[in-house]
Amino acid sequence: MAQRLHLVFGGELVSPSRTEFRDTDKIHIVGIFANYESAFAAWKAEAQRTVDSAHTRYFIAHLHRLRDEEREVSPTEELGV
Repeated sequence: MAQRLHLVFGGELVSPSRTEFRDTDKIHIVGIFANYESAFAAWKAEAQRTVDSAHTRYFIAHLHRLRDEEREVSPTEELGV
């Protein structure tokens, strides 16, 4: 079975109604997790820690959805470029 990696990250947004970060250099990378359950626990902990900041949001990115290992790679990717 393939790993289903998840990235948890967040930071201060320009506006609570948008998902644009105020300063991308200050994005907080919580970590990469091997399953959704552990990613959700990390996301929840950070969301609760920053609950008083309306402009701060955390997200879970499903890294396993970005790449299909069964799909043929491009010639550029094959070269490691």
